[in-house]
Amino acid sequence: MRTAETPHQSRPPVVMRRIVEWWDARQVPLYLVAITVGAAIGLVLPQTAPSLEHSIEPALMLLLFATFLGVPLIEVGHAFRDLRFLGTVLVANFAVVPLIAWGLSRFVADDRGLLLGVLLVLLTPCIDYVIVFTGLAGGARARLLAAAPLLMLAQIALLPVYLLLFAGADALSVIDIAPFAEAFLLLIVIPLAAAAIVQALARRSRAGRVVEDVMASTMVPLMMIVLAVVIGSQIAAVGSQLTALVRVLPLYVAFVVIAVAVGAAAGRLARLDVPAKRAVMFSAATRNSLVVLPLALALPPSLAIAPLAVVAQTLVELVAMVVLVRLVPVLVRA
Repeated sequence: MRTAETPHQSRPPVVMRRIVEWWDARQVPLYLVAITVGAAIGLVLPQTAPSLEHSIEPALMLLLFATFLGVPLIEVGHAFRDLRFLGTVLVANFAVVPLIAWGLSRFVADDRGLLLGVLLVLLTPCIDYVIVFTGLAGGARARLLAAAPLLMLAQIALLPVYLLLFAGADALSVIDIAPFAEAFLLLIVIPLAAAAIVQALARRSRAGRVVEDVMASTMVPLMMIVLAVVIGSQIAAVGSQLTALVRVLPLYVAFVVIAVAVGAAAGRLARLDVPAKRAVMFSAATRNSLVVLPLALALPPSLAIAPLAVVAQTLVELVAMVVLVRLVPVLVRA
């Protein structure tokens, strides 16, 4: 969601402004095009998957940098004091969503690899591109950004507990704090620090204002790139095991539907404002798949289906997020 232009910002050229207005007005169709292109590349040229996978983190970092630039840091400071919102997000993600994950995982409890893949991904709330989708839907992205450190710390602490309860003691062998710490550094700390520096420069120099203008103008193409590279890097692997993974696809669709409803109910019970309700809905429905994938890849070969189960959730979720960008504002009106 684009923020209002502040007085110190320079206006982009007329042609560029019209281009930006054009793609801002057509975000959802363009995102669906990006998903389709990514899928086509991944299926027709599966040898490109490793290169595309290596480009995911840089693309995400750029997208989040652009997103954070549009969030005045003073808003993030204020959001830290919104205890009602923070409490609602934590309760929804770590008290209610685990029950949903446990219930859905029972449908694949007979397959150890699928079970661990489903639990790993559904028990960990997203801390990165959920902020982008929340902003696109008119949600409280600054408050969700403020909640990101709490969400990260809580999932590090609670994931072993839930795996122990839902999958048994041997499941704890997959837990490694390193992917979580690396993701938090690369996808939150570095883009946020860079955005803070540019915001400070923009108050003093034209160069800083130019960077702000350019990054604000490229939000839609950056999101398209992220969608295309994630889908393109993973679609062939999922397709090769589609027969086995077909069991989890309906579970992931059901999860999104239930989690969105849980987020909406939690927002109403907590009497949050409209942007905060939308943010809780996105937080409950969006998972940390790109972060937990290394955990799934560390499993023994006998559980090789687990990382593909995580990837399958990513593919379902990205399509669902594009739909929710339009649907959530209809469900929760300003």
